[in-house]
Amino acid sequence: MKLSELTSRLRKPLVVGSLDVDVSSVTSDSRQVDDGSIFVAVRGTQVDGRRFIGSAVEAGAVAVVSESAPETGDPTKVTWIQVSDTRAALSAMAAGLAGDPSRDLKLVGVTGTNGKTTTGFLCHHIMKSAWHRAGLLGTVQVDDGEKITVASHTTPDAVDLQNLIARMAGNGCRGAALEVSSHGIDQKRVADLAFDALVFTNLTQDHLDYHGTMAAYAAAKFSWFEAAAADPRGKKPVAVINVDDASGAELAGMLRDKMPIVRYGFGLHTDLRALEFRQSSRGMEVKLETKGRQYLIRTPLIGRFNAYNILAALGAMKAIGVPMRQAIAALAEAPQIPGRMEYCGNRDGVSVFVDYAHTPDALENSCKTLKELEPRRLITVFGCGGDRDRAKRPLMAKAAARYSDVCVITSDNPRSEDPQAIIEQVEAGMGNSRYKSVADRAEAIRIAIHAAGKGDMVLIAGKGHETYQEFAGNTVDFDDRNQARIALAERPPMDEPPRKR
Repeated sequence: MKLSELTSRLRKPLVVGSLDVDVSSVTSDSRQVDDGSIFVAVRGTQVDGRRFIGSAVEAGAVAVVSESAPETGDPTKVTWIQVSDTRAALSAMAAGLAGDPSRDLKLVGVTGTNGKTTTGFLCHHIMKSAWHRAGLLGTVQVDDGEKITVASHTTPDAVDLQNLIARMAGNGCRGAALEVSSHGIDQKRVADLAFDALVFTNLTQDHLDYHGTMAAYAAAKFSWFEAAAADPRGKKPVAVINVDDASGAELAGMLRDKMPIVRYGFGLHTDLRALEFRQSSRGMEVKLETKGRQYLIRTPLIGRFNAYNILAALGAMKAIGVPMRQAIAALAEAPQIPGRMEYCGNRDGVSVFVDYAHTPDALENSCKTLKELEPRRLITVFGCGGDRDRAKRPLMAKAAARYSDVCVITSDNPRSEDPQAIIEQVEAGMGNSRYKSVADRAEAIRIAIHAAGKGDMVLIAGKGHETYQEFAGNTVDFDDRNQARIALAERPPMDEPPRKR
């Protein structure tokens, strides 16, 4: 592809040099540059890409994209393209080189603080049931239509993302579900994807270490919808919004008359309304009302929060043309989402669940869900990650304490922080609740499971599907689910009452 074709996608670029140049790839990583590459010098939060321009040119870059003008006497002898936003330029060029693959399939994007992974999995499951092949990209895994691999990022960089969507389309996927993080929106990674459905699940406190304020966090989420409304990229995208959530209701109001909206929730004035739900340890039933008709949804998932995720998925399927009855039928065989209220076994009447809940709202919902199953006691193991939003640490404690009978506070991913210091900040929110603090996470899990009695439930929250634990300069193998199974297997047998003669 000629460089001129790609620069035509950029907003008011200033070009020094020839545009009659053949281009083979585009990247913001100088280590990936080879002959024919465009190097985009992104000024990141940690590293300034302009530092690597020389290395990129030596490796064979034919053009440099930067927010700075070339220096006087610049020796690079490559085409220099100055833009106002290198992230936007990277996204636009990546889409052009990949051939705008998102236009070739039905693309569902899911954003929100909680529920993205489950909603994405449900959308993917329904699409596969309806169309045989569908793509999935999210926090846990990637399905390109032929192979499933472990995900490295919730929302990859623009180049990897466009190439992955192209691979899905090439593998015969008729649709794909994509988790869309606030970081991915803010950093323009999804700016040049053509979505058919944009789902908003909820907004609660998280990522303030990056966004600074809840207002900025909400603005990042909202900007994705506003951009799709202003430039639908040849499609007719539908916003699928949880209007029971205050931010969702605000977003729906902002989008009124700008794009079609499917409103969902338990409240009135919704297009998809859950009238009621009943649950047991084996799953739940949800009564749905839409367009004056009622449906009964049966699914192995549990929790009111999952009722919302189901509504979100059905709203997205409605937007891309999957018949309602077909979508609901598929939910009866909904998969176990890794690390999302995942059942890890039972011994001596002690049931153990692992959940990714790592925000105050998510943790409270998880505890409440299990408490509603009426265990004898709920014992919750949780912690908070280091180098992240510190303000939520006591809030996590309050959320866990509200529905738990006993809490075990432990380490999550301490990263560069002192694990004990994090625990002490969490303890500040426990009040008079019963708790024990154990920095070693494996030991904390063992203590909780061994201390539980018949009829008790143990919730291990925070890491979910993750298979590692991050410390300062060190990452070790660690899986809550494996540790739970080990602790269950090693659990001392309960004393049996004497038999009557």
